Amino acid sequence: MSFVAPLALEEIDDADTLFGVAKKTLGFVPNAMLIMARNPKMTDAFLQFVAEVLKPGKVQLDLKIMAANLVSHTSGCRYCLAHTGSIIKYMGVSAEKIEALWEYETSPLFDDVERSALKFAQTAAITPGIVTKDDFDEIRLYFDDDQIVEIVSVISLYTFFNRWNDTFATELEDAPKVFAEKHLAKSGWEVGKHTK
Repeated sequence: MSFVAPLALEEIDDADTLFGVAKKTLGFVPNAMLIMARNPKMTDAFLQFVAEVLKPGKVQLDLKIMAANLVSHTSGCRYCLAHTGSIIKYMGVSAEKIEALWEYETSPLFDDVERSALKFAQTAAITPGIVTKDDFDEIRLYFDDDQIVEIVSVISLYTFFNRWNDTFATELEDAPKVFAEKHLAKSGWEVGKHTK
């Protein structure tokens, strides 16, 4: 059970406008956002930031979300692992590839471009930071600086999400929970504190 209760949609002014994209895309409004809705101005600003970071850019969106999944795995946020995994599946990435994501370095399902971005994301998610010049030299074999900024934006966004959801023990919604139990549990995922 979340340490701070999410607001009900009826309690939020203009909830349809504020959360319309999430509801349309996911079929529900994440509890993480319903907790944040206690501060409407921050929620509005944050959702604008999320939209900017996750809009189509020079880096494939599915690769950005796979990077977010690695960040969440490194941070240990089970809530975000379930969400990013189900989002990747919704984007058309095969269940087999999602299940192998944590073995991206050795799995034949990933190419060198993906491995580079995922390794960078995993390294950047470690606290305190351990990214080195060598890490930048390696990622620059496949990505230009604009693309690297996109990747680091996603890493930073999900670092926030990881801290937010782990701190609040945000209750995981049914759809991502069902996905994670089916596709991520065999790699060690469990709902942990993100349950009712």
